[in-house]
This record gives sequence, structure tokens and C-alpha cells, in this order.
Amino acid sequence: MMINSANAKRLAIYFFYDKMGVVDRFVPYFLEDLKRNVSEIFVICNGELQEEGRKTLEQYGQVMVRENKGFDVWAYKTALETYGWDKLQEYDEVIMMNSTIMGPVFPLKETFDKMDARDVDFWGITEYAKQMCDPSGCCKYGYIPTHIQSHFIVCRRSLISSREFQEYWDEMPMIHSYWEAVGKHEMIFTKHFEDLGFVSATSVKTDQMREYSGYPLMMCPVKLLKEQRCPIFKRRMFFHDPKDFLSQTAGEQVEELFHYLENETDYDVDFIWETILRNYNQADIVKNLNLNSILSEKYADERKYEEAAGRNRVALIMHLYFEDLLEESLEYAMSMPENADVYITTDSEEKKKKIEEVFAGLRCKHLEVRVIENRGRDVSSLLIGVRDVIDDYDIACFVHDKKTAQVVPGTAGAGFAYKCLKNTLASREFVKNIIIEFDEKPRLGLLSPPEPNHGPFFTTLGREWRGSYKLVKELAEELGITVPISESKPPVAPFGTMFWFRPAAMKPLYSKKWEYTDFPPEPNGIDDTILHAIERIYPFVVQQSGYYPGIVMSDYFAQIEYGNLKYYVREYNKIMMQYGIEDFHQYMCFALENRLELSVDPDSLKGVLKRRAKNRLRRILPESAYNKLESVWKSRKKE
Repeated sequence: MMINSANAKRLAIYFFYDKMGVVDRFVPYFLEDLKRNVSEIFVICNGELQEEGRKTLEQYGQVMVRENKGFDVWAYKTALETYGWDKLQEYDEVIMMNSTIMGPVFPLKETFDKMDARDVDFWGITEYAKQMCDPSGCCKYGYIPTHIQSHFIVCRRSLISSREFQEYWDEMPMIHSYWEAVGKHEMIFTKHFEDLGFVSATSVKTDQMREYSGYPLMMCPVKLLKEQRCPIFKRRMFFHDPKDFLSQTAGEQVEELFHYLENETDYDVDFIWETILRNYNQADIVKNLNLNSILSEKYADERKYEEAAGRNRVALIMHLYFEDLLEESLEYAMSMPENADVYITTDSEEKKKKIEEVFAGLRCKHLEVRVIENRGRDVSSLLIGVRDVIDDYDIACFVHDKKTAQVVPGTAGAGFAYKCLKNTLASREFVKNIIIEFDEKPRLGLLSPPEPNHGPFFTTLGREWRGSYKLVKELAEELGITVPISESKPPVAPFGTMFWFRPAAMKPLYSKKWEYTDFPPEPNGIDDTILHAIERIYPFVVQQSGYYPGIVMSDYFAQIEYGNLKYYVREYNKIMMQYGIEDFHQYMCFALENRLELSVDPDSLKGVLKRRAKNRLRRILPESAYNKLESVWKSRKKE
């Protein structure tokens, strides 16, 4: 069956879900283009829908809000039943689509015009290639057939009016989980109807790419956009499990997509920031988008800097405690531009006088030394000491002197301080580049040096919360922070409490009127205090405000960091491969975990069988499916 483009009658069933009932701007942008290609739009929403969002959606058609039950499959079923089979047969095409896709990057008319000439019974935009496994555990074929992805399926009258199509939906069982939605609908829909003699097609042809990628829309989206003008991309790309990406790519595809959209198309990438920052964990966002700024210590674009400096008021806040580090602190402060204001806090009048003497020659717009209470250390300096002026600035840097006296040998503590200061105030040119970075990236809210990973700090990688998770969650609730915070995912935090930030992004933290009594009295060396919770909540405060946190390094220090991290990974690999553990990264981690479990398992035969079973499942199941099973095993083990 072909379609006459001039008078085609189309119904679009648009499934929408948001855990908070918020309709982000990418949705009306998509629907605005869609309505130019269809006769009618029916929006069906699972769960709640805020009033503002309802009003937005009602501009495009009828809106139905139903119980959050049955996932998208039962939302489609409900919509079809609402219209009834007789009414549905009046349409040339019925489109079932959902809000997991974003776009259109190119007008949808191109896709509809292209497919109108195809003699098919149903079609879609993209397909998923055949895989000889069933991660859902409920696919009737026992494997994943090649299929049209369910985020956009168009059914023509020849299929809609058939008894087989109506029976498919009338007999659709209740869907209780994501994997049931995939295994009982998405995986089988295409093959089920093709086996009955119906003909399907996709507008984006990936037949010749199946050896290249089974899921090109996720693993190489720019290739589809550039070569075939694919109009859509997946929202999931920005928060997808990094392990899955790294098992199939070099980790470039998400950043590559973002830059392509930003630089080569008219699509507003701020739509992406708006929805991902509100809904998803920052660790995945930062990793997938590679939000690491590597900036030169020696060179800066003076034209860009002058423009940025003209638009932004800049301040340096320093907390200085150790008199023997004043000269060193001055050297770092001299990296600030001369038009910046500098505020220094300390804990006594005597130290204030000494600081004023040492810093007398600092070239800056305004220098002010303030005496604060010696309670809360550097944290109270930022939250109380300069609270009255912080809103006057667009971009700010916060640093403090650091000895880490409890660490032995002293060189390890000095190395931590060096890492923090070298990646915040390395040089005048480096600071200019940071200011340019904030100016050019309006969603950037926080730039922190990389976490320490040398000597006694090595286990910071993998144990970033350090007993502070519960306190962070409590503080987040108090501050009204609703963005995802997970104990299994690290905060993109300024370990060492030195960082650049956008004061506007810190408003949720400053909304609390902090007092010195909120902080423990000195001396205090306990890890799980409010000080460590605040250190880790900074990036979530920024995210709550609609900004993203990132990591910053000078190009000089990035050389050191790369060499260190490569050395660590190689040493681990050498040992594991020596004992026969050699595979993809995630498989090696899995095998090592099993070996360690076996070493403490009193029943060795049971341990061997368990390990073999897990290894087998790990190899035949996709990463996401196996992770789901593994989480179930771990929860049972705890019980």
C-alpha cells in the first residue's frame, strides 16, 4: 500500500512520560513539526502531568492522562481502544511514537515524503539488528529478531484494518516491566506481522551496517544524521551506561553527536541540557559527554578573553590559615586578571595584617581581607564569609591554602594541594581560558580539579562518598534538591574544595542562612561531617539550578594525569592477565569479582558452578540485561 502525500490522513499517537509530569521544551518543538505532517495528534500520558505541561500539550491535540501502568505498550493499546477499530480505519496511517526520541533535526516531511512512495504495510525510522540472545527473558522467539524500533512505528490502513492487527492488541497481556515491554512488543512486532505476510521498511537503511553496529542510532548516530538525514536521536544517549558505550566505541559518540547538533544543524542543544540535567545522574552525563576542560597554561585567545571579561564580573575568594604559605598563595593569586576582585578570609586580626602586607602588591581591581570565625574552615569562608557579595559576580574561583598534615609522607599531602591549585590558578593565561570557557558555555556551572588518586588518596577513585552519602541526601532534602543522587555513582565534586563556579548556579546552597554553629568545632578530623557533605553536594546544587559540573585541568597537568591513570590501568591489567583474566574491561572486572567471591566461598564446587553460570550469562546477554540480573542477585545475597 502506497500513500498519496497530497491528501494523506494521518493520526499520531504520542506517548509521553515524565516522572515529575514536566513537559520540557524538546517535546513541543517535536510536536510543532509533527503537526505539519499529520491530521491529528493524540497525546497519551502515563502518570502525572503538571498543569503547565498539560496546557502545552493541548495546543497540539487531545490529551489523555492515565495511570502509570503497562508502560508505553498499554498506553498505545488504550489510545487504540479509545478511537475504536472502525474509526482507526478511516486513517491512511496511524503513528505510534514516544518521547524517548528527540528532534527533528531535519524536517519530518522529508521522511514522510520518502516513505509515501514505498509499497509497505508498516514502517519506521530506524531498526535494531538481530541478536542471538533474549535479554528480556520473555521474547517468544528466544532471540532478538531484526525489528523496527518502537519509538516511531507507522501502521497503514492495510495493517490497521486486518484481523491480525486487532487481535494483536486485543490480546496484549499486561506489561509489568521495561523488559516485558521490549520482549512482548518491541522485539516481536516486526517479525510477527512480517511472518503473517505484511511488508515493512525503515526510512534509514542500515542493512549494510549490521556488522558495523547492531544499534547504529545509539552507537554511531552522527553517521545516520550526516549520511541519511535521520531526523531523530535518542535522549538515552546522554545518560546511557558508559560500560555499554565503551564495549563498542572509544567513548566518542555522544560528544560527537552534541557537537554535530550544535555546530552543523539548527537544533537547539539547550533542549538537551534542560531535560538531562533535570532527570539524570551527573556522573553518566559528565562521562558520556566527556565534560573535561583541558586548557592551556601559556596561550589564550585575547579577543575572546576581552569579550568575555566585558560580559562577566570575576572574583577570587581565598581562605588563608597558614602564615608560612602566604607567599605561595600570593603566587597563585597573581594568576587572576587585574580587573578581578579578590576577597581573602582568615581567622585572626594578626593574620589579616600579615596578609595585607604580603598581598599589598597584588594587582587587582579590589582587595579585601576579612576575619571570620575558625569554625567551618574554608567551607564557612565561602558560605558565610563572602555571602554578602557573592551575588555581585558572574564567575568566581574559590581556593584555600592546604597542608593535609595528617597525611604521611608530607609530599603526598603537598601533591594533593599542588593538584588542586595547579588546576585552578595555574597561570594568568590559564585563568583567562577558564573565563572564556564559562562565557562560551552558558550551562557550565562548576569546574573542579580532578580527584586525587596518588598515594593514600588512591582509593578516592571508587570510594568518592567516603561515608558522606547519607548526610548529602539529608542536606539535599533540606535544600530542595531533586536531581538524582545515587550511592552507586560518584559525585563530580571538588575534592579538596577548590573550584571555579557560577554564583548563579549556587543559589540553592545560599538559600540556607548558614551559621558558624552549623559546623563542628575545631579541631576536627572526622570524615563524615557536614564539611564533607557540602564538598560533595556542590555539583548537585549546580545541577539543580540547571547547570552542569565538569572537570578542569591545565594542559601541563593533563600530561601528568594521563600518565598516572595509564600506569594504574596497565599494572592492574598485567596482574589480571597473568592469572588468565583477559577480555573487555567490563568482562575482566566481572571475572575478577567472581574470582574474589570464589576465594571466600567455603563451598568450592558451588563457587565454581556459580562462576561458570555467571560467565556464560555475561557473555550472551547485553550489558544492561546482565546488570539487571546481577542487581537482583546482590539484593538477595544481602537478604
